[in-house]
Amino acid sequence: MSNVLPCNAQTQIVTGADQWKSYKEILGRKNIGVVAHQGSLVYSKTHLIDTLLSLNVNIKKVFAPEHGFRGDADAGERVVDQKDPKTGLPILSLYGSNKKPSKESLEGISIMLFDLQDVGVRFYTYLSTLHYVMEACAENGIPLIILDRPNPNAHFTDGPLLEEDCKSFVGMHPVPIVSGMTIGEYAKMINGEQWLNKGIQCNLTIIPLKNYTHKTVFELALRPSPNLPNAQSIALYPSLCLLEPTVISVGRGTEMQFQIYGHPKLPKTQFSFIPQPNYGAKNPKLRGQLCHGIDLRNYERPKKIELRWLIQAYHNFPDKELFFKKGFYRIAGNKKLKKQLAQGMTEKQIRKTWEKDLEKFKQIRKKYLIYP
Repeated sequence: MSNVLPCNAQTQIVTGADQWKSYKEILGRKNIGVVAHQGSLVYSKTHLIDTLLSLNVNIKKVFAPEHGFRGDADAGERVVDQKDPKTGLPILSLYGSNKKPSKESLEGISIMLFDLQDVGVRFYTYLSTLHYVMEACAENGIPLIILDRPNPNAHFTDGPLLEEDCKSFVGMHPVPIVSGMTIGEYAKMINGEQWLNKGIQCNLTIIPLKNYTHKTVFELALRPSPNLPNAQSIALYPSLCLLEPTVISVGRGTEMQFQIYGHPKLPKTQFSFIPQPNYGAKNPKLRGQLCHGIDLRNYERPKKIELRWLIQAYHNFPDKELFFKKGFYRIAGNKKLKKQLAQGMTEKQIRKTWEKDLEKFKQIRKKYLIYP
């Protein structure tokens, strides 16, 4: 079951969080749990938690995704429970020993509020956090309100669909790498396709964006995670992340994360870089090593998954047996892509193997869209 509250068009994008009058009325004086991170801002200025507290909303607990409530933990770094020094609120991690809110953690909560800035990519773990929050709310009879946000990669839908034997926390649903949906639309699809445990339904209300379409171009006020520092990194992330579970560096340990790639054993080019520990990468891949590679900082915003960089890096790497790291299939979404690369298939040939499933997904996707 899901509701989308109506909205009126204005002259600029207004996020779900910005429309606090719409959801404050629903929250009333009930006990509230909030799923939030550093990007949960109202009018790109004030944090949602601070805004709600100033409105005397009775927040009981805050739940934090990967990278933590402040968004400064490395990718994959375990996030622990803590107390927020500013507000004194308990912050419960959804990226530690519990990726799903426990029954105990939800005790006393009347309504859950969800506000995470997603980037519209299957292996970005906020979608998995969404799934588990929806499931926990459904199992415990707690309504969930999603404050919708723009998807910076909503202008296309592309990539191989995730296959059942490749499911993990970096991909839980049979969707392509880029779904072309906001997190509110995606939540409707999770409910509608009965992807929650035993097909249970979350009592879902979405506060939709105003003045937004899937073609809207915009830049985020803050980086959604430590290694996505700007619009270019977010635009290239769906394609370059395919190089993450390989020996190739995609710029972690530099200030050009997900805008470059390279390795000491790739052919020398005019561009090189040396990964060093920095914000978001305490121990980056190929730390201290001179990497020869490609600079994509001025590459035009992609309108599809660019396989060329994965193919070129694989082709140019001298030791093919060492190229892939454990878990490549989890990011690829299937166990075929690795074999296709080894067989020397072209980008066109590989993309052809996605077409049928991708078209089926696009028909499913249509049922859950809120925006044109």
